[in-house]
Amino acid sequence: MAILVCYYLGVAITSIYYSMIQKLAWVFAAVFVLVGVLGFVPGITTDGHLLGIFEVSTLHNIIHLATGIVAALVASSTEKSTLFFKVFGVVYALVTVVGFVQGNTVLGLIGVNLADNLLHLAIAAVALYVGFVYKEAQSSPMM
Repeated sequence: MAILVCYYLGVAITSIYYSMIQKLAWVFAAVFVLVGVLGFVPGITTDGHLLGIFEVSTLHNIIHLATGIVAALVASSTEKSTLFFKVFGVVYALVTVVGFVQGNTVLGLIGVNLADNLLHLAIAAVALYVGFVYKEAQSSPMM
C-alpha cells in the first residue's frame, strides 16, 4: 500500500533494498495519507470525528496529509528517515503534552480529545524509539 501511495504522490522508488527504518517511514507515509484523506470522507467522519472517535478538522487533515507526504519523501534514505522520526517524535511528544494540558485543543489550532491525545502519545513513543534507540542490523529486500 505504501508503494501505491508513493506512486500516486509521484515519488520515485529507486532501490529495491530498504532498511527497516525506511520501511517504517513508508508505513507512516501510507497511514498518515490514508488518515488525512479519510478525514474528508463523509460517513467515515461524522460531526468532526474520524470513525466516531478521533477529532478532526480541515487543518488536522491537512497536517496528516503533509506528514504522510514528508514521510514518503524521506523514505528514500535511512539517514533522512531516522532524522524524520527524531523530529516527528519530538513534535508529536510536544503535541501530546500540550493536548493533555489544554484538554481539548492544541494551541487553539486543532481540536483534540482523550483518544487523540493517547494516540499521539503512542505515535510519539514509536517515532522517538525508531529515531533515537532503534539500530539497524542490516538492509533487507523490500517485499
